[in-house]
Formats: sequence, structure tokens, C-alpha cells
Amino acid sequence: ATIDGWVESLSSGLIEIAYVVTEDRLKSNEITFATIVRDFARTVEDQLVKNAAAVVPPSSPSPSSLVGSGITAADVLVVIVLVAATTRVHGRAALTVSDRTDTLIHTVLTNSAVRDAMGDSRVTPDEVRMVEGVIPQLADTMANLKVSGGDGAVPTDAELSADNNAIVAKLVELDIMAKTYGHVACMTGEELVTNVPVPPTESHTKNLFFKDKKHGMFLVTVSPDAEVNTKSLGKDMLGLEGKVNLRLAGEDVLMEKLGCKKGCVGPLAIVNNVGMNDVTLVLDENLLKVSAIHSHPLRNDASTVLKPDALLGYLKRIGVEPVVVDFPKKDGEGGAEKWTGKPPASRPKEAAAASSGKKPKPRIAKKERKEGEKKVKDTTNKKVTKKGETLLALQWKKEENFPMWYSDVIVLSEMISYYDISGCYILRPWSYKMWELIQDWFNEQIRALDVENSYFPLFVSQDRLEKEKDHVEGFAPEVAWVTKSGDGELAKPIAVRPTSETIMYPAFSDWIKSHRDLPLKLNQWSNVVRWEFKDPTPFLRTREFLWQEGHTVHVSHDDADVMVMQALDLYRQVYEDLLAIPVIPGYKTEKEKFAGGHQTTTVEAYIPMSGRAIQGATSHNLGQNFGKMFDITYQDAEGKSQIAWQTSWGLTTRTLGVMIMVHGDDTGLVLPPRIAPLQAVIVPIVSKKITMADVTPYCESVLKSLLDAGIRAKFDDRDTYNPGWKYNHWEQKGVPVRIEVGPRDIDNKQVRLVVRATGEKVDNSVDDIGKVVKDKLDFVQTDMLEKARAVRDSHLVQITEWKDFVPEIEKHNLVLTPWCGGEHQDWEEWVKEKSREESLAARGEEDEDERAATSVAAKTL
Repeated sequence: ATIDGWVESLSSGLIEIAYVVTEDRLKSNEITFATIVRDFARTVEDQLVKNAAAVVPPSSPSPSSLVGSGITAADVLVVIVLVAATTRVHGRAALTVSDRTDTLIHTVLTNSAVRDAMGDSRVTPDEVRMVEGVIPQLADTMANLKVSGGDGAVPTDAELSADNNAIVAKLVELDIMAKTYGHVACMTGEELVTNVPVPPTESHTKNLFFKDKKHGMFLVTVSPDAEVNTKSLGKDMLGLEGKVNLRLAGEDVLMEKLGCKKGCVGPLAIVNNVGMNDVTLVLDENLLKVSAIHSHPLRNDASTVLKPDALLGYLKRIGVEPVVVDFPKKDGEGGAEKWTGKPPASRPKEAAAASSGKKPKPRIAKKERKEGEKKVKDTTNKKVTKKGETLLALQWKKEENFPMWYSDVIVLSEMISYYDISGCYILRPWSYKMWELIQDWFNEQIRALDVENSYFPLFVSQDRLEKEKDHVEGFAPEVAWVTKSGDGELAKPIAVRPTSETIMYPAFSDWIKSHRDLPLKLNQWSNVVRWEFKDPTPFLRTREFLWQEGHTVHVSHDDADVMVMQALDLYRQVYEDLLAIPVIPGYKTEKEKFAGGHQTTTVEAYIPMSGRAIQGATSHNLGQNFGKMFDITYQDAEGKSQIAWQTSWGLTTRTLGVMIMVHGDDTGLVLPPRIAPLQAVIVPIVSKKITMADVTPYCESVLKSLLDAGIRAKFDDRDTYNPGWKYNHWEQKGVPVRIEVGPRDIDNKQVRLVVRATGEKVDNSVDDIGKVVKDKLDFVQTDMLEKARAVRDSHLVQITEWKDFVPEIEKHNLVLTPWCGGEHQDWEEWVKEKSREESLAARGEEDEDERAATSVAAKTL
């Protein structure tokens, strides 16, 4: 590493992020930019470790510099740009640096010569304060820039991690970009303003928890300088009718409803009221105009900073709709007209207001009612609009915002939980059961083809991975490497498998000696890691995913090709027979085929909302290339040595993402019965007249009939939720059939069937209910496939001229065109780039959203 090298490295994107990128571009590519900053910080730390080991004896103090034993221009420039870039992405993603890097930053920024040269305007105290928590020790060690506000104890990063703080854990789960930092304990908003100053464009919060005997409870979150008058708040701002008597609630109520103590509350705590839904969150509109909001995460010695949009996104994801009110400020500036107090009874309100020099409050005209018409309570802008509504429904419509709808569905249907490593996700039992159903079906099919399951190691040596040149080049950008073991460096890096050809095939070489050893047919169910640099999307584009990979060895090309087509047809059946998704089988072009392989086949599904195809699964004829590389040879019947022919084929958890996109609707998942973890759920309708104990024997009898018929079914006997909540819950999770049982149904010896996919509701006798539901499930499975096929086929068009190509693609069509042949890869690339360029131009866009599951560019099949 040289000084010039480090200076040059800053031009890789960090300078652009720190000083050039516009706010709009930063917002639209926030995860990408945050990743660049994080990776650069790690590179700095790695070099600091290497430099310390290279230039200093173990017994001496280790330097914190990038080059040599002292601070150089490289250190100064790297620190200034790193701090500036970190400042810009702070709040957009979790960023941390090590103690050694922190020491370097401290050394540079506290050097008087450096500060005189760069000027305090380049890295200001406010900017350094913004990276506290991102650079943990900086504020503590720089006396002139510290924000601790005193000598009070500050919680550690571990104490504020997702493992130890419920709010931080929830933000991580929902993938909300925020940062939590520690400070001295502050009980009030005024203490926060004094002891933990923030930049003038940001704001702490003041939080008040009110209760009213008639109107319920309210968590009021305002800026610290806002004036809150309970009379004006209740009557004028919230429009509460009748007698209003807002009073501060006690700490016992605060603990019961929001799960926190006095002085520790903030708007994020409203998550603890989800399910009870008896607290209305009131937000100060002025808070939504600042660049960042700081609020307590259930403890008063820490604050969580996030952008207003992130706060609103958090509230949407947990099903809370805040009431936004324009509060006046204490000095009378901004907000609504400042409340002037009640005038004496002897004076008109207008006169009192005039004498005080303030404008009278505007009168709000009341809507006139016709004679005999009942008074209707205005519920506009209230958290709950009708009794029993939980507001836990999807917040996005599929046709209005497809990516956000998808994110909503996978979280609210309990398929996915987010993890603190980007691109890695937790598969919850609901989604993993679907994967198990695919496994069960697939295992049965491959056993019939004499394919056996096995398992090979997760790691592959560098030598093995790089043995097949084309293969490693195809995967090189996605390979994750293990370079350390404990505190020591590995002699050679070890790769985490991106695929298993180079792991399995040396073993194949040992096992195969004769034609009698062939065919060898193995399969394994495993995880693989491909370190995608694009914005990850659960199920569709992830850094770790689950899959099956089959690997077979044959005596001839023809035998191998038969296996390729058999595997491909199994994939077609997974999509069409299990997932009810029609697919198009075909061949990948030379440019798109598997790295190092001879020929690649694929099944492609159609996503109506994006109008694009998405790869469903692939099956490869590897030819003899890997056999040559790994010496997989055998003696034929005549005693001659021959190179074996091989195949590999794989299916991943992407299947679940495709199913969600094709079948889901604005309520949530719509599951084909064969892939549904539960095919039917029994929901009892209980009331004061009929209890859970009364309906349980009848429901259990129905459940037995369903289970005896081979139906995956459940009796939802939870008494903590009402029937309406259960209806919404199971519809959101996509259960194909809901069976309702009420008093009338018991009297008539019947049940009501509600079909998720069609909305059909029909009453059926409990006699032979197992067969009735079984037949209904079979119909739904077939009907979902045929409807999806009809939609796909309506978007198939054939053209022969380029002028029609992009316009038809933009109509969400799959386009059939003449094919010039695989040898013309330059034309294939031209079509891809030209279609992308024209598609973006037609949309008035400069670049495509990296978060999209499918590209606007044409792909070839």
C-alpha cells in the first residue's frame, strides 16, 4: 500500500458519496452507497492491522496509520473523506468501524495543523456528532467535540444491539434504516436539548402520554419547543366531541400500554400497543419537516435517529396510522395559531383576542344535518376507523407500488424476518414449510430416477475453485472468502460454496473407475452463498439461499442429455403442479449459459406486474469439460479410458418469491393448496351466547374429518382474538379454505366454506366434509394454474421488426422474434443494451431501480 495508492482509492466512489452525489440520488441508491462506505472502512481497518504488523515489533505500541510508522497525507485524506461520506449515509444503514480505525480518525481530527489546514467548516462538530455511534469512541475521546453532556454513564453498543433492545430488534426486523446511540440519561426533552445537542436541521422529541375517560389514550410526540395545551389539543386539534378531559397517565398505565417507564417513551414505543390498539399516536407536523428525528428506544440514556420517512415507514409496517397535527411553538412562531386561553365571561372571545394582539381562532363550521338525520361521528384522521379494525393490513396496493407491496406481504404473512446482515433473511416456519413440501415431492420424484441424496462440505479451497477457468470467472464477483480463523490469518483463503461442482468432482474422480460405476446420480439439499452486490430482495436475490443441486455422471452425451431433460421436466412440474405457475422451457444462449458448461436449459415464469420473465430453475449439460479438469474418467467395456459426461441442475427458494408475485393480491398471499402449509383453517364464531367451550367439540369433529381426508388443517381455538381478526390473519397468510362455525351452523349441522383464491362462500353439510373440501382444493389448484396461464398467454406476441420490439415489451409482453443464432453474441448484447436504453427513455428515467426483481433490459431464451 502506497500513499498514491490510497489517494487513488478514494476516487473509487467515496469522494463522490461525500461531496458530489445529490440527495435524490443518495436516497434512491442509499443501500448501495452505504455498502461502499462500509466496505471501504473495512479495507482501512485491514490495512491498519497489516501495517502495524509490518513496521512495529510486537513489544512496541502499534501505530494507527495506513503507510509507514507515522501519519501521512494518505491518512489525512482518507479520514476526512471517510468521515464526510459516513455522515451522509448515517441513518440510512448500520455502519461501524473498529477501535483501530477510530483511533486513526481521532489522531487526524484532533491534530491542530490538520484542523487549521482543512478548516472547521470541512468537518464540523455537528458532522462529528452525527457519526457518534457510527464511530463509537470519537465523541468520547475528542473533548472539544464530545456530546456526552456530562460524566454520566453511557450504554455500550452491545446494550443497544438488537439482541438487547426490543425497538432496535424491531427496526432490524422491518429493515428500517436507523441508528441508536448512547448518551447521558435525560428524562425530558429539555434535558436532551441541553445535554445531547443535535444539528439545527434535526430534532429531539418531547413525548406526553394522556388519557381521557371518554376518548381513550393518546401518545403525543412533538418537537421540544412545541406548546401543548390539552384543551386546544382535544377540542381544536383532535376534534374530540363532548366533554374532553385529557390528563397525564401514570407510569403504571404507561408500562401496561407502551411497555416503558416514565422518561423513556418515544413514538417507536407504539409498537408495544399493537394488538391492543387503544392508544392513538399524535405526531407534531413540524417533526416531519426536519432531516432526522431522535427519540428514546424504551430507555432514556439512548436515542434512535431516523429520517421522518423512515419513522412513517416503521409506523405503516406495524399497522399504526398516526394523527398528524400542526402544533404551535412556545415562542408563537410556526404551527397553528397559538392558543390564547379562555377570555373572561364578560368579554367576547373576538375582543379578548384582539386586545391581546393575536388573531381570533378560526371557527370551524359544523355540517348541517337534516331533520331526523342521526349524528355521525367524524372519524377522519383517527387511528381506528371502525370497531375491531386492527390496521395490520397491507399498506401498499400491488398495482400501485409492486416492490413495497411485495415487502409488505412477505413480512405480514410471516414468511420472512429481516436479519442484521444485508441480503440474509430468516425463513419463518410458514415459508420453510412450503420449502419442505417442495422437498418432499421432489425427493419422491428423483428416487424414481435412481438419484440419491448426499451432503458435501460448505467450504472449497482456492485451488479447487480456480481449477476450471471459465467456471471461476463466472462466479468470481459473487464468491465469499474466509480469510481468518480466530485472531490468526489462514494460510490460504477458503471460499464459501457458490455452487458445488468444484467440491464434489474431486470425489467423483476417486469413486469412478469403470463403466460399471456409472451412471452416478447424486443430489444434495443445502445452502449456498453468492455475495450479490445489487440491492437484495428476499427469495429473489439474496446472498444466502437454500436449494437442491443434482449432479450426475454418464457414459455418453445422450445419456447426460436425457438426465438434463428429466430434471428440467421436474422443475416444470414443481412450478405448474405445485405452485400453479405456468413456465416456458427453453435453452439459454451461449452468453447466458452456466459458466464452464456445455449447454443450459431453463424454465422461465412470467411476472404480470413487471411484465418480465424470471428464471425459475436451470438444468445444465456440462459436457466433458469438468471431467477433463478433475480427471473424471472410466474404463469402458473394451478397457479404454474415457472422459465422463456430466450434468448439474438446481432449484432454489426463489420458487416461493415467484409464487408470491404471481398469485398474491392486495390482501396478502394466495396459496395454491398443494404448497400451503395449512390447506384449511376452522374459525369458530363465539359470543356471549356461545363460548369457545361450546363450539370446540363440533369444530374438533370437523377437524378430524379433514385430517382423515389427508388435508392439512387446523382448528384456531385462540380466545385472545375475535373472529374478524382471525379472518384477516389467515387470509393474509393465504390459507386456501376458511371454515366458519357459528351457532346457526351447529344447529343446522353445517359449516361455511370461504375460498381464498375466489372469495366464494358456500354452506355445506358436515357429512363427508373431508371429501367436499378435498374436491374444492383440487378445483382451486387447477383453476389458479389456468388463470395464471391465461394471463401469461394474453401477453405473448410475435414480431419481426425492431420498431415493434421495445414498445411490445413496455406493454408487459413476452416477445417472440426470429433468432440469429448463438454465434452472434454481439447482436444479443446489442439487443439487451438497446432495449434497456429505449425502455428507460420511454419512461423518462436515467437508470433503473436496482431493487427491482427483473431488469428493463430484454433477456434471451
